[in-house]
Amino acid sequence: RAGIGGHHCGSRRARSGATRRIRRRLRCRGDVSGATAAPAEVQVGEAKFTANCAGCHGVRAVGTKQGPPLVHKIYEPNHHADVAFQRAAENGVRAHHWEFGNMPKIEGVTAGDIEHIIRYVRWLQREAGIY
Repeated sequence: RAGIGGHHCGSRRARSGATRRIRRRLRCRGDVSGATAAPAEVQVGEAKFTANCAGCHGVRAVGTKQGPPLVHKIYEPNHHADVAFQRAAENGVRAHHWEFGNMPKIEGVTAGDIEHIIRYVRWLQREAGIY
């Protein structure tokens, strides 16, 4: 089965290896749980991400058994622009990069909430050296 967005992105083993490398990189900067504190300008997004997204995408967006890591090169801005995150949260999305199944629309979040979440995820990606 294809992953989120319609594209196949390598084997499960390759995806797992990429996720392990990202997690190691984050641990080198501080543990995944947040030794490197989020700066003030993304803390609202961090709180909204934790409340609405972390259950599937993990603490600091490193992924879980329920959802993919957003701190991954697949989600860097040149491949998934901010509008892709906005649409996914507002409408849900069919699985296309990963084997986690479809993502449901996220109830109760506003477009403003999603903008804050995106800023936080982009900060995490920069911290991990994704872009």
